Amino acid sequence: MQQMADWLKKLGMAEYAQRFAENDIDVPVVRHLTDQDLKELGISLGHRRKLMRAIGEIDDATSTTSQNAAVTTATPEGGAERRQIRVMFVWRVKSAKQGRGVL
Repeated sequence: MQQMADWLKKLGMAEYAQRFAENDIDVPVVRHLTDQDLKELGISLGHRRKLMRAIGEIDDATSTTSQNAAVTTATPEGGAERRQIRVMFVWRVKSAKQGRGVL
């Protein structure tokens, strides 16, 4: 809950930290909050808009980080080039075997 309190403080909305704690809202939960949820917590319209934008930025940052991690782990350095060369080599060998005269 301290992470949420720090995040709210960073946004200039530390006064809502207690409400978030009372409602067990942590980082995984905050990503799923709607405008209606924030309204039910008694958060003003202007602050709801700011919070929705900040929540969207959390999702954007998380998805970008996840995508970068997936790409990094899926393709070691130079891996894509090696695969491409292997595919070209296999294609040429198969073509030569089939009498296409490519090699």
